[in-house]
Amino acid sequence: QVQLVESGGGLVQAGGSLRLSCAVSPRIISVFINAMAWYRQAPGKQREFVADITSGFRTNYEDSVKGRFTISRDDAKSTVYLQMNSLKPEDTAVYYCRMTTSKDYWGQGTQVTVSS
Repeated sequence: QVQLVESGGGLVQAGGSLRLSCAVSPRIISVFINAMAWYRQAPGKQREFVADITSGFRTNYEDSVKGRFTISRDDAKSTVYLQMNSLKPEDTAVYYCRMTTSKDYWGQGTQVTVSS
């Protein structure tokens, strides 16, 4: 049973930083991973795309996080990261990790709260 476990969420003041991690268990050989991504869902809103990184390490970002967030992956650890800088109150949401292979896998989410 493949599991994605997110960590690193918490409460931070506006302008602060957080680093989210998503560990895949058991370890998946990277050649089988098409992409790893982060999504978020704010209260009362639909889940939205934040960033992804492909097997070729190409990255894509939602416009509102460009220049502030950085996605990266460590295939040796089967882990994907989301470095979030210059956080804003509107970044408050539950952040979910997604892995796409021949199937789609989601983590349980980690709460990020940015106070003004």
